[in-house]
Amino acid sequence: MARTPVLRNATFAGSVLAACLLASTSSASAGAPPDAPGYTTARTGGAHDFEYFAGGWRTTQHRLKARGVGSNEWDTFPATLCMTPYLDGRVTADEIRFPTKGWAGFTLRSYDIAKKQWSVWWINSTSGRLETPVVGGFDGARGEFYGEDVDDGRPVKVRYRWDKVDHDHARWEQAFSYDGRAWETNWTADFVRADAATACSQGRPRD
Repeated sequence: MARTPVLRNATFAGSVLAACLLASTSSASAGAPPDAPGYTTARTGGAHDFEYFAGGWRTTQHRLKARGVGSNEWDTFPATLCMTPYLDGRVTADEIRFPTKGWAGFTLRSYDIAKKQWSVWWINSTSGRLETPVVGGFDGARGEFYGEDVDDGRPVKVRYRWDKVDHDHARWEQAFSYDGRAWETNWTADFVRADAATACSQGRPRD
């Protein structure tokens, strides 16, 4: 995601990263459920895993209306995302705006060279809270990232999945496990590459 505002963005991303590294030293949830099928925090990836995602994207979001209660009612809404790489792609930052919802989100990813592993943090504009990171990486076109969090007071295991469909399409999904036995997918997003000059302004969504 050759101007002075880029330097301000880089400074901001660096500040957020520093806060993330401090926050990651605290536990997300005491009494988390057992590991769900496939759960691992040892998955690794490559330093260029997210290079393909740089630029602007239009996306259709599908979010479960109620999590952890067996609901199958989904809310569908549009969004625009703009991603900027830093440090030769080993750090990325993107902002996503949901124009019909009136809120936005910010994702920061950093690649640990020694561990060969990505950490991914999310901040929702409605809370401003730095969420507990998920960690992992890509194996070919599939990326998986796992971690622990708390959902409305309930400890959960978290899984992010990324699929690089092709150069101009990608898919993301988020799933929680409340009991350690099964995953409930509660949020998915289908991405289509957009003209960054049209979709983004100074690395941020225009919408």
